[in-house]
Order: sequence, then structure tokens, then C-alpha cells
Amino acid sequence: MLVTLIPLFDENLTVSAYSLFTQKHNYLLHPSYLGTGQNDGASRIEGLEVMEAMGIETLSPSHQVFVSVGNISIFSDIPGQCSAPHDRLILLIDNSIPPIEMYLNRLKELKSMGYHLAIRNLPVSSYEAYAPVFALMDYILIDSRKVDIPRVKIYFQKLYPHIKLAASNIKTMEDFKKLKEDNSCTLFEGKFFRLPIAQGSTTEVAPLKINYIELMNLVNSDDFDLTKAADIIGRDTALTILLLQMVNKMAVNSEITSIRHAAAMLGQKELKRWINTAVVNELCSDKPSEITRLSLLRAKFAENLASSFELAGKSSELFLMGLFSVLDLILDKPMDEALKLVKVSHEIEDALLSQKGALADVMEFITQYEAANWQEVSRLIVLKNLDMDCIYDAYMESLKWYRELVSIQA
Repeated sequence: MLVTLIPLFDENLTVSAYSLFTQKHNYLLHPSYLGTGQNDGASRIEGLEVMEAMGIETLSPSHQVFVSVGNISIFSDIPGQCSAPHDRLILLIDNSIPPIEMYLNRLKELKSMGYHLAIRNLPVSSYEAYAPVFALMDYILIDSRKVDIPRVKIYFQKLYPHIKLAASNIKTMEDFKKLKEDNSCTLFEGKFFRLPIAQGSTTEVAPLKINYIELMNLVNSDDFDLTKAADIIGRDTALTILLLQMVNKMAVNSEITSIRHAAAMLGQKELKRWINTAVVNELCSDKPSEITRLSLLRAKFAENLASSFELAGKSSELFLMGLFSVLDLILDKPMDEALKLVKVSHEIEDALLSQKGALADVMEFITQYEAANWQEVSRLIVLKNLDMDCIYDAYMESLKWYRELVSIQA
């Protein structure tokens, strides 16, 4: 099973919901599933299986989740497949579900159970025929590259003012800003928020961020001094509180009150990991929260994939590579300029700047995976002889780790 969560933002770039994307099989290895075999297990909803296994609190503790439903699985026992609160789920249909009586009755039934409903991939030419379906929908997802959304907005405002418009496939920040200025949509989805910085800000990096970068450089140098790192942490109130809270939760029958004691409790390896993670979190404080989540998930996912890519000895470097993969977004500088400010290995630098070397293969896989580019992910699985179950476990473990980390810092 391949699984990923893709964020949908409001106009302030705050996450409003997630779309759960799944693919059960590698169709390059099992092409029969693209034919009649695709109906095998069609009465089950893959996204709900994942949600039931992981729990909605792990996947998305505070946001609604879009889950795709097919023209067969829509008639399945949806409440029986997933025990998550109905109002936390948005069942997402497409034009494979025709506007005929048996489907309309089922949609009404699901609506009466408290589920939210959404539709996507509907051609504008079908809007009139889908009028009875629109009457039941809470959201419509519209491809921003194919449809003139401002014009469509007028149509929905006039006939279906209750429907919230979500623009999908937004490629650039300029496209997002234009849609925002037009006041056309409620939700925005696409890769625009994580595009690499091509031209950076002319302003200098803030002094506080410089302090954080100096701390990262200290712990990423060979055999760094624990005491010196502890003293630097002690000069920053936010990091001090975070460190003491975390170590006190870990300590059994004892309370940690000294920064040096806390640093000694963690040890050099774990303190290095914690500082890199906590500092990136602080550096992202003025950025959309999804940037922090993206950085941390990439870090842990990369580390978890080390064995699958036969890079078990490079797990720590993979973690740092993932963590720093959005450093350009964090510092508002092109990646080559951003990396000049931090100490990283040549392998990490090659992976992030030139997409070369063994680490780059992992980074390429992760970026394709998080975007749910399943065809390319499937190709890489075959090319690298990867195991889908191991990939699933690696991603799910990274989600669990992230949620635990967030709960510790809360």
C-alpha cells in the first residue's frame, strides 16, 4: 500500500484539511489490476482501511480528511470500515458516479449519517446534468490548470452558494496569490507552497535565526562539546523550555532542572538530533506550519528508508538531508545560498543542490511519494527493487514519530 497526505490550505496558508491518497498495488508489477482486476476488493475503501489502522489522530488530529470513494465502494459499509467521527471525513467522489437515482439515494443516506461530501474531476460540460448531485455536495475540487475558476465561482455562487470551492493543481505561488486576490476559493491545493526558492530575499537573515544556525553548525561538527551546546541552548528561552519538557517526560523518578544535566541525559547523538529538529522548528516559526511538518516528515521518512536503499550506515545523514531539504523556504534564499550558512556533508550538499549521489535517490523518491505521483513511485520501486510493505511502514512510522514529537512540544 502506498499512502500519503496532501494538504489543502486556506487563504492564509493555514492547513484546513488533508487529502488521503492511496494506491494498493504496483501496477507496473501487476498490470492485471488495471483491467478487470481493479474490481477486486473494490467494495473496500483503501483510505478508510489506512485510517482505521493508524487512527485519525495520527493521520490528522485536528483537520478533516478527504477520502476517495469509488462507484462500487460507495455502497459498502462505510461506518463499519472506519470508526472515525463521521464529521471528520469528507467522502470524495468523481464523475464515475453518475447522477442517477440509486447513487443520489446513497449520497443522501451518507449525508444523513453526518459525512461531508465532495466531488472532483467533473467537466464543466457536465455541470447541468449533475445539478441533483451538487445539491448534496459540501465541496467541489476544480483543477486550476483546466478551468477558469473565477468564472466557475460566479456559477456556483448563483446556483449552489453552499458549496465551497477548492482549487487543485496550483503550480506556483503567483497562481495562488491570483486566486486569493480574486476571492475565488475557500481551499487551495498544489505544490506551490513547497517550490524551491529561485531568487531569495535581499534582507539579511534575522539575528535570532543566525543564533539558531550557529547552534546547528556546532552540533553538526565532528565530536562537538556537549557542555558548550548546553550553554548555547541555555541562552534561548524557547529551546530551554522545549528541552527540559522533553527530557523530564523521558526521565523516570527524577526531575531534570539543569540544561547541562538534560544534555548529558540525552547524550551526544540524541542531543544532535534533538537540536537539529528543534532548531528547524523554531526557524519555521514565521512560516506556514506545513513547512515544519514537511521538513520533519522528510527527515524521518528518509532515515526510515535507509535500509531499503541499502544505506543503513547513512541514516543520520539521510535524516539531516530531509530536515534541510526546505532550508531555502525557511531562510528565503536559494538552496545554494542557504546551505552556505550551515555545515553539512558533501553528500547532503550534492543531493540537495545537484541531485547527485546515493542520498539523492532517496530525496527523489520522497518528493515523488509525498506528491502521490504513484506512477513514478512505482517505477522507482521496480528500478531500486524496493518492498512496498517496507515503504508503507517507513512512512507510517514517520507519521507516528511526527505526532509524538508535536505532542511532546505542545
